[in-house]
Amino acid sequence: MCGIWALFGSDECLSVQCLSAMKIAHRGPDAFRFENVNGFTNCCFGFHRLAVVDQLYGMQPIRVKKFPYLWLCYNGEIYNFKQLQKQFGFDFQTLVDGEVILHLYNRGGIEQTASMLDGVFAFILLDTANRKVFLARDTYGVRPLFKVLTDDGFLGVCSEAKGLINLKHSTSLCSKVEPFLPGHYEVLDLKPSGKVASVELVKFHSCKDEPLHVACDTVEALPSGFDLETVKSNIRILFENAVRKRLMAHRRIGCLLSGGLDSSLVAAVLLKLMKEINVNYPLQTFAIGMENSPDLLAARKVAAHIGSEHHEVILNTEEGIQAIEEVIFSLETYDITTIRASIGMYLVSKYIRKKTDSVVIFSGEGSDELTQGYIYFHKAPSPEEAAEESERLLKELYLFDVLRADRTTAAHGLELRVPFLDHRFTSYYLSLPAELRIPKNGTEKYLLRLSFEDSNLLPKEILWRPKEAFSDGIASVKKSWFSILQDYIDQQVDDLLLEKAAEKYPFNPPKTKESYYYRQIFEKHYSGRSSWLPHYWMPRWVKATDPSARTLKHYKSDTQE
Repeated sequence: MCGIWALFGSDECLSVQCLSAMKIAHRGPDAFRFENVNGFTNCCFGFHRLAVVDQLYGMQPIRVKKFPYLWLCYNGEIYNFKQLQKQFGFDFQTLVDGEVILHLYNRGGIEQTASMLDGVFAFILLDTANRKVFLARDTYGVRPLFKVLTDDGFLGVCSEAKGLINLKHSTSLCSKVEPFLPGHYEVLDLKPSGKVASVELVKFHSCKDEPLHVACDTVEALPSGFDLETVKSNIRILFENAVRKRLMAHRRIGCLLSGGLDSSLVAAVLLKLMKEINVNYPLQTFAIGMENSPDLLAARKVAAHIGSEHHEVILNTEEGIQAIEEVIFSLETYDITTIRASIGMYLVSKYIRKKTDSVVIFSGEGSDELTQGYIYFHKAPSPEEAAEESERLLKELYLFDVLRADRTTAAHGLELRVPFLDHRFTSYYLSLPAELRIPKNGTEKYLLRLSFEDSNLLPKEILWRPKEAFSDGIASVKKSWFSILQDYIDQQVDDLLLEKAAEKYPFNPPKTKESYYYRQIFEKHYSGRSSWLPHYWMPRWVKATDPSARTLKHYKSDTQE
């Protein structure tokens, strides 16, 4: 996890512009480099490093003797770099996984490069010999990327929007900073002036398609067919493989553990695999919640069962409320459910950074979208519509859960790993018949739970624990975290302000005092950029006015039968 930043064709002094690069310093607390491009005095790269792989040669932009005309700035991890090196006979100069991007590009161009990378990534690749700039981002947007391109060809690229919004240029940039789409690459021509012109934006991978890099995966062809035992076995094999490949790190590994199914499965498989490869330290797991909240109690059970070194962070209301503004600044969104869920994750990440030496943090994001874990999936009109909704949620992850998971951890210099969003695991799961993937017997994620039922990885009551939204599970059953937030905010926002909300904020107008409060803070930091959020996250097929699962009729807490 790092922070990348680059400018092409800047009219302003680069020493002034580079102050914007410091806005993402939190993403790479270990080192910083600012480098001009030879022959293009108005082009430069900025890089904030979190040293996780190859501590000696990991600084960027990466340049190697074999390709002196290539410059690479990337944020991410390429899990199959050794397999690609072996398959194509690449001669690496460093131990950096991202070096493989240079070799792949030299061998087969940008299309093959993006398609063959098994991992999470956002990168800027400059080819001065052919005068091209390439941008690319992984399938689910696990690693963030924003860009601004003006009509006269000035390009700014950054891991977070906050590194671009204050750039100086002769024409206005106000409305043009936008997220780079996941699963895409863009080709731009670099002119002698340092300015650029976009040539094409190409979608290189869809979540349903089996990725090209399966050809050099460590797990070979799986048994075909949709009989239940085969499917369950394949799910276990691919999920374990997804966790195993993410063990690549020279820094200590930890795991977020809410006590829900997703994070518990990740923690259990992670600890099992760490033992297999004789990692010489215990796995630290981290839970956050109010005293005796459902998440804390469930996480405690899981940690005792798997034998992790467990840490509990007690959340108090005041601390959570005080964090709202810094959380919204980190997130760059005003989405209600994203902010609610981010407060706990932001505070637990802060604890990890201050109190422990764990840096690479595993988490359970992506499972709810992939395996139909949201409670409203019980109301899907048909298996086919449920499958379509699952795909829609996966495509929008970069706006919601993946955004939350990246920003809340990156704000404290941690690197996130999300095995549920492994390309091969997700494409296999989505290839299964729609009927197999829907909730059954009143239980969401039924197939996933069933696949691990005989593994003894988790206690039965955890494996079959009902869905609990992270922002709700950290509070008590009697009073949800969202209710606590609303009680506080009711005193902060006047009724009259809410009545006139649609006049003040015509795009995505706030409908509640809570959403108005968040929007005010967002506009304070990112005025006029409300289009970054196309719509609020809300459940479908139910008449919901609030995104919390606890407001839905079919919600069951752990204490209810």
